[in-house]
Amino acid sequence: MPVTPVVYQKKLWWLIGISIVVKLVLSYFLELGNDEVYYYTYALQPDWNHFDHPPMVGWLIRIFTFNLHWLSAVSMRLGSIFCAAIATIVIFESGTILKNEKAGWIAALLYTLSIYTSIIAGLFIMPDSPQLLFFTLSIYFMLSWVIKPHIFTMFDWVLLGLFIGLATLSKVHGLYLWVGFGLFIIFNQVENLKEKNGYIAILVTLICIIPIVYWNYQNDFITYRFHSKRIMHTGISFSNFITQVGGEFFYQNPLVYIAILISLFRIHKVRYQAKSAKAVNLLLWLSIPLILFFWTISLFNATLPHWTGPAFISLFLIAGVYWSSYSRKLIPVLLKWAIGFMAVLILGFVGIVKVFPKQLGSEKIENLGEYNPINDVTGWAYLSKAFKDIVQKDLATGRMSVHAPIVVHKWFPGGHLLFYTAPLLQTRIIAIGALEDVHKFAWLNKTQEGLKIGEDAYCIVPSSLPANPSLLYGEYFTSIEKPDTIPYITKGVLLRNFYVYRLKACKKIPAPILP
Repeated sequence: MPVTPVVYQKKLWWLIGISIVVKLVLSYFLELGNDEVYYYTYALQPDWNHFDHPPMVGWLIRIFTFNLHWLSAVSMRLGSIFCAAIATIVIFESGTILKNEKAGWIAALLYTLSIYTSIIAGLFIMPDSPQLLFFTLSIYFMLSWVIKPHIFTMFDWVLLGLFIGLATLSKVHGLYLWVGFGLFIIFNQVENLKEKNGYIAILVTLICIIPIVYWNYQNDFITYRFHSKRIMHTGISFSNFITQVGGEFFYQNPLVYIAILISLFRIHKVRYQAKSAKAVNLLLWLSIPLILFFWTISLFNATLPHWTGPAFISLFLIAGVYWSSYSRKLIPVLLKWAIGFMAVLILGFVGIVKVFPKQLGSEKIENLGEYNPINDVTGWAYLSKAFKDIVQKDLATGRMSVHAPIVVHKWFPGGHLLFYTAPLLQTRIIAIGALEDVHKFAWLNKTQEGLKIGEDAYCIVPSSLPANPSLLYGEYFTSIEKPDTIPYITKGVLLRNFYVYRLKACKKIPAPILP
């Protein structure tokens, strides 16, 4: 018996519902990671733009934490979970207009089974979280215009420009949507360059990104100077290229990646099976050039696998068209394996963190726990409570001055200390270091009282992120005492140590990081 469209819609809701429940459970058990607590600073001090990314992720956190009145790992991630759920619906609708409900269902399944779209950007709170929602919405409207141009209104063009603008307010390479769309028009429908409504849509996008430009103008275009340093290296490095491609293969879920590759190798069949061959060409322009661009950069500079992540949204749709025709099953066999891979990955990681912890990183005492992924999502709440006990004893004995701040030299572990530790003690986190190390903390410094002559301070160094306080802060304090050690042991396994240093009597005020 053939599966009706209603069945696919019901399966979609089950897919989204199960995904939401799994993500809420994971949020409850896993503490925030390095990047997540860093983006908390975007919400703590909202601005038109920030040192390394536009402001959207900070606004998203503000909304779902009720303006920071409800702060927890769950509330911080709610925005990401919400965006992923809506994006799944949008990609289903995109696949439906591209071919049919089955194609939409498989595309939505691929989106949910991708580690990048479902976990990295769909669970963890990242700039990618809102960006992917606006990416999928933009692609939906582009497909609608290509497939049904006669019903595409001026209002639809405005919405397209708005969604691309909002994608750019999440991460600046949202602007690639216009590049890919423009290349498609030039090579497939050049006569549409005369479409005046398209230029109105571009104007809407430009209005949206005024905050980014304005902030950078005020700050000497510091965002672009920072990112340009990351991609201007010379010398070909095939190891970086292999790392980038291999990382993509894993981030997208190896079985999902293979499913996409198979559909691309048979792209001529996809063009025939879709309602519009031109729509398939559009999806290729929105994906392949972006991937090739970052592959090229990886030959000369270290890159991150998730940078190409948004390009795979279009590829999910292409694969959805192909597999909806190739397989008669509700879930193709290859995707059943992808479900198994995702289940093993999630259960395995939670098991290692909560049930059978292992020292997966360095076992040397000087950098115990370095490179252990468990340490990214656990231990900070424990440290904060133990550190509070130390501070209270120090105050009772007069060993440290009242309201002694915590000093940091990098945004990590600065973010964790700001989110988990500082609120327990109502204390300041003061950054001392180079701008390229402290990032947003340089701006946070300007909103609070700095160090004072004679004031004491704490420095907390995780063994997994080794640092030498004497080299970092020695010139600013009269003395630095030997540290107390807070071991983080779970299930009998020592995962890392936290070293609590007391920096005594500030003798020199650090120069401001920002002018």
